[in-house]
Amino acid sequence: MKIAFIGLGHMGAPMALNLRKVGHELVVFDIEKEAMHKLLTAGASAAASPGEAASRAEMVITMLPSSPHVRAVYTGEAGVLSGVRRDVPLVDSSTIDPHTAREVAQSADRQVNPMADAPVSGGVGGAEAATLTFMVGASQQLTECIRPVLLQMGKNVVRCGESGTGQIAKICNNLLLAISMIGVAEAMTLGAELGIDPKLLAGIFNTSSGRCWSSDTYNPYPGVMENVPAARGYSGGFAADLMLKDLGLAVDAATQAKQSIVLGEAAQQLYRTMSARGEGAKDFSAIINLYKKP
Repeated sequence: MKIAFIGLGHMGAPMALNLRKVGHELVVFDIEKEAMHKLLTAGASAAASPGEAASRAEMVITMLPSSPHVRAVYTGEAGVLSGVRRDVPLVDSSTIDPHTAREVAQSADRQVNPMADAPVSGGVGGAEAATLTFMVGASQQLTECIRPVLLQMGKNVVRCGESGTGQIAKICNNLLLAISMIGVAEAMTLGAELGIDPKLLAGIFNTSSGRCWSSDTYNPYPGVMENVPAARGYSGGFAADLMLKDLGLAVDAATQAKQSIVLGEAAQQLYRTMSARGEGAKDFSAIINLYKKP
């Protein structure tokens, strides 16, 4: 297919590269020209705007930082909707609030472009290995239409319901992830302070009732696991500031729904503290640094 891919950051670039590897013809756009270099080297062509990229495509995929970026890329001047042809499916894999996802999808629908919100889970490693999980908010028909392409970037495609439900699933997932990472960081630090070997303690967690992804796949304690951010000074991975953004989405959604999320609000405060300390660019597992004694 001819696919327009817009947004080539830490997640978007490897996702787009996986599409290129299986033979799709890509036209790419990013406001950072350097971000397009790797894709151009792999054989993609460049567009001067989101609208131009969309005008040359049979499917449009976006991976953008936040709700305002999604609005601008789709509905702004020279945006996707200014150039895309009728009936071309649109897929937004950004993590944004459900309200924005629905509003942009409605704008697309008015000009006969079916749109799915399809945020992902799996991190940069999953994007590189094409093992992401896509949480899709779209009609059954559109989900089946885009499923083959999504499965070339991931291993799971889950239809969550109609427009906006993919984003609901994602913000709830990341809410839980933030809370579980803080719990693992707290428990690991306490254990080490009390005198148990951290690697041994992690092994006990991972074969006991405390087991979770934050412990068995992405442990935040240095020296426990290889090939995770904790093993490289918390560089790479999923930035704490992005986790803070996602927690903000969850807290805002909970406020609108008048639903209490006590631990979510506590997690938001801890990540806000981490960001204020100048560590927002580090991986979110560096939250463990808040527990280190001075």
